[in-house]
Amino acid sequence: MKSSKKAGIVVLVLLGMSIFGYSQYASVSQIGVSINQSELLNENEKGSNYNIELEFKNPSLLILTAGETEFFIISNDEIIGKGNLESFTLQPLDSSFVKGTFHTDVNSDEAHSVKISGVTKYDLLITSLDVPFIYYPTEEQAREFIHQN
Repeated sequence: MKSSKKAGIVVLVLLGMSIFGYSQYASVSQIGVSINQSELLNENEKGSNYNIELEFKNPSLLILTAGETEFFIISNDEIIGKGNLESFTLQPLDSSFVKGTFHTDVNSDEAHSVKISGVTKYDLLITSLDVPFIYYPTEEQAREFIHQN
């Protein structure tokens, strides 16, 4: 009888850990991203180079450590730029400002339908998670962010 109680306790602990793990995974997939600032470094006939700072908001109870993250700037379903973010750590239920750079290949005045898309790899104690992020800046943010008008 004692072994069945131990087995029941083990099953309950595993079930509880599984539910907690899944809920935290679901929270991690809801990480928020927004543009904090963007600065034009230089511009020529080949495109423009920028510094950027994004804010990531962690809604989970996990400490998330991310390596360098590559992201893409997409306008009208076409990749118009690409960049990298520095490594960073997101504390539980907190936000973090992350600096990076990016290059756009176009110098046009149309900034509608712009989105920033990437995949961040978060390293946890026993595993790692690849979490995609997509951010849609407003038209005004997109103009300032990409075209500096």
